[in-house]
Amino acid sequence: MKTIKTLSITLVLALSISFAQAQNNINGITSAYFTVKNALAAGKANDASNGAKTLLAALSAPETGLKPDQAKLFNSYVERLKFDSRHIMESTDVNHQREHLASLSKNLYEVLKGLKLNTSAVYMDYCPMKKAYWLSENAGIKNPYYSDKEMATCGKTTATLAAIK
Repeated sequence: MKTIKTLSITLVLALSISFAQAQNNINGITSAYFTVKNALAAGKANDASNGAKTLLAALSAPETGLKPDQAKLFNSYVERLKFDSRHIMESTDVNHQREHLASLSKNLYEVLKGLKLNTSAVYMDYCPMKKAYWLSENAGIKNPYYSDKEMATCGKTTATLAAIK
């Protein structure tokens, strides 16, 4: 009887640690994305490039702790996420970086929505002028498709992924 209890406790602890590792990995990816998005909202191409380098590294790290269905979802998007991250990283043209932010945002949203591992709320915002989406860490609109001197507050929140604790 003690052996079964010990094995049960060990299994629960292992699953908890695995879940925490998966959340940490996703939080790292999300945080790096927000760095890119915020740099583009400020019109800072070099900062966006550096943030994309961090994002690419986070996407390239082995994903641990994901359940098989989560791993399948993540793996179905990871190459597209890396593609856009690489283009943002390799460019210093803010307009080109913003083009890749649109597909990066769409794909990352699908990953976060499916994995349900984000530990803070994530807002999906939409720019009607560019007909493009972006993700945000707060409810305020700070449009990354326009510089802070243009239409920085153009847009609206279209969806919210609640924090998973």
